[in-house]
Amino acid sequence: MHYVYLLESLAAPNQRYVGQTSNLKRRFADHNSGKSPHTSKYAPWRLVTYLAFSNPVKAETFERYLKSGSGHAFAKKRLW
Repeated sequence: MHYVYLLESLAAPNQRYVGQTSNLKRRFADHNSGKSPHTSKYAPWRLVTYLAFSNPVKAETFERYLKSGSGHAFAKKRLW
């Protein structure tokens, strides 16, 4: 499975992150241990939502959508 996930910082609640991975547990642990340079300064993180896809291309496409303007609006209304 391939996962698109939404994280929210516990240290700075206005900081959010959208990512995609095939190993959600490992990737979430990486974010909280500071192994990701984009998220290390806002750790710890909480997992808000994740969606599972059997097709990696669809997961990547959905992640890109969530990072777009209309995707931000959709996520704010439906996923956060």
